[in-house]
Amino acid sequence: MNFLELKIPPGLLGLITALGMWVISWATPTFGFTLPGRFFISAHLVLLGAAISIPAIVSFRRAKTTVNPTTPEAASSLVVSGIYKFTRNPMYLGMLLVLTAWTVYLANSLAFVLIPAFVLYMNRFQIRPEERALESLFVREFSAYKNRVRRWL
Repeated sequence: MNFLELKIPPGLLGLITALGMWVISWATPTFGFTLPGRFFISAHLVLLGAAISIPAIVSFRRAKTTVNPTTPEAASSLVVSGIYKFTRNPMYLGMLLVLTAWTVYLANSLAFVLIPAFVLYMNRFQIRPEERALESLFVREFSAYKNRVRRWL
């Protein structure tokens, strides 16, 4: 299964997951439910996702390191400040919040199944390879960082 490591860019995976959620919702309307305030909840989850992801991207740009998730070995510095003090993967956490917003908006319980599938895929095929690359580039620094900051939250 290593052939899947770092192959699907996370943004594309997010779009595929969102499309899958929509297809599930469309194909299984009997799993739909009424959720008062779903638009309000969804909007706030999207804003929270953006509030977490955007500063993370800005931090990478300021550090002049790559934001390309398929080439973590090209990282020129280890970013551990700002939002990175709270989560090692704020861009992925933001994406997860946006996907959660989408499932809330769709109001289909079966669509929620793709949320844990997204997390499992990201952990195995994106985050672990990234962490291996960072461990080889920033041996002591990344080890210390990994010990004090959680992967997601």
